[in-house]
Amino acid sequence: MTIRPPDPGEPRRPLGPRDPGDAWVIADSGEKYWGRFGAAGLLAHDPERGVLLQHRVSWSHFGGTWGIPGGARHQGESATDAALRESLEEAGVPGDALAPLFTSVLDRDVWTYTTLVATVTRQFEPVIADPESNALEWVPLTEIDALPLHPGFAGSWPELRGLLSTRATLIVDAANVVGATPDGWWKDRAGAAERLLTKLEGIHRDGVPSDVFGLSGERWFPRVVAVLEGAARDAASSGLVEVVRAAAAGDDEIVAQADAAVRKGERTLVVTSDRGLAERLEGVGAATRSVSWLRAQLPD
Repeated sequence: MTIRPPDPGEPRRPLGPRDPGDAWVIADSGEKYWGRFGAAGLLAHDPERGVLLQHRVSWSHFGGTWGIPGGARHQGESATDAALRESLEEAGVPGDALAPLFTSVLDRDVWTYTTLVATVTRQFEPVIADPESNALEWVPLTEIDALPLHPGFAGSWPELRGLLSTRATLIVDAANVVGATPDGWWKDRAGAAERLLTKLEGIHRDGVPSDVFGLSGERWFPRVVAVLEGAARDAASSGLVEVVRAAAAGDDEIVAQADAAVRKGERTLVVTSDRGLAERLEGVGAATRSVSWLRAQLPD
């Protein structure tokens, strides 16, 4: 593998300090890939208008083809952050108008490309914000295959398209999770629940491995639901995690939430180490994971 900076005219970036990631990676085979630390792009899907695609200028790598906004990752930058930054720089995509669904990674050993797939939650119009685009358009799903696609996007598009309508839901038995940590939670159940909700925001932000939902891709960003019962119902929430305050038995509410999610076709996973509850959840078609699994996913 060889690293070298771009040749004159390949690819052009806005004026300003160049990040160390803005360089070609040359594989032993001679193939070259843009981004010393890998690259990332955003597939923004608007259910009403389709996918936001970029028509690449002729001088760019695979110029004249259609693909998604993206580019080289910066040094120390996560793939998700890179996809959001690049889509903002190239197409004016507002990050707060998106709900991430999952990431998918193309791994070439010496280089990776991560696609962040997200649903548009608030419609916006893209803006050509740098010299790398001839056009930016919302393209209906049925029309994408007819376009001259960037080879990388063409190779990944069939699988990505098949997952656009898939949704994942993570339901947390908060009482079971809190009760497994001997930190004095019994003295302040609402406070302990609030600490858990804050940690669950990490799942909302970073997602979980795709295999826990039996899905392809790298990581999924599920809808996170925490069921609170008893004194814990008074816990405050920032709103990033859906909080269900059980009117009666927490187990009954958890089963009801799981049943509703499964009936809507969502891949549903419940975190609990309660064997009796796990059996009830299996009966409605929901999978379960232990409290220890969740704790391994959460920030310290």
